[in-house]
Amino acid sequence: MSLPISAVEVYSRLQNGDAINLLDVREVIEFSTYNIGGQNIPLSKLPSSIDQLDYNKTDEIVVICKIGMRSETACKLLQEKGYQNVRNLAGGLIALQKIKQ
Repeated sequence: MSLPISAVEVYSRLQNGDAINLLDVREVIEFSTYNIGGQNIPLSKLPSSIDQLDYNKTDEIVVICKIGMRSETACKLLQEKGYQNVRNLAGGLIALQKIKQ
C-alpha cells in the first residue's frame, strides 16, 4: 500500500518551490488541458513504460491523476517494480484545485 500525500502538503511544497518528482498518469489530452508539471505517462502505458522513468527507485515519487484512483493503481505497479517511496495524491488534482480556489 502506498503512503498517501494530502493535497494541502503538495500545494504547500509547490508554493515553497520544493522539487517534487511528479508522475501524472492521466491521458495525454487531460495532461495537456491542465497539469501541475511532472512527467506524463498514462496509466494504460505505464506497464510498458516504467523503464523510461527518470527516477531512482529510492526517490519520493508523487503519483497524480484526477481523483486518486488511477494513481493508486499506478503506485501499486511502481511498487511491484521496486520503487520504494511512492505516494498517491489523495483526492487527486480535484482536491488540489479546491485548495487553490
